[in-house]
Amino acid sequence: MILYLDTSALVKLYVQEAGSALIKRHLHAAETAATSMVAYAEARAAFARRLREGASTPARHRARLSQLNQDWPHYAQIELSQSLIRQAGDIAEIYGLRGFDSIHLASALWLKESASLPLAFAALDERLVAAAQAAGLETIS
Repeated sequence: MILYLDTSALVKLYVQEAGSALIKRHLHAAETAATSMVAYAEARAAFARRLREGASTPARHRARLSQLNQDWPHYAQIELSQSLIRQAGDIAEIYGLRGFDSIHLASALWLKESASLPLAFAALDERLVAAAQAAGLETIS
């Protein structure tokens, strides 16, 4: 199975909070983990926000960045293409999603069509999970 991680699910691998154990369990069961290339910048922004808001220490922040940078090459990274961006725009309109959420859903749908393995979509945003289910994806949330 391929586990597609939107940014909220990806961050759970580096920040211990509700849902982290579930995502880690599915990651260990998956043959491959995938995400959109935009998840790197989004995860870094989430880590930086935690640091700014005092929910993380500088040392913990540096450790998270180090681990993300070490892990990043091991994720199957979906690159943005003109067709994927256009599909994401359509998805945003159809399901009322934010821009990056629509990019994640379009990336997962592209991967599902391209891959030979079954795909599970991991996200924690209710609207994105509902959109993924409506689009025919198996979801983990």
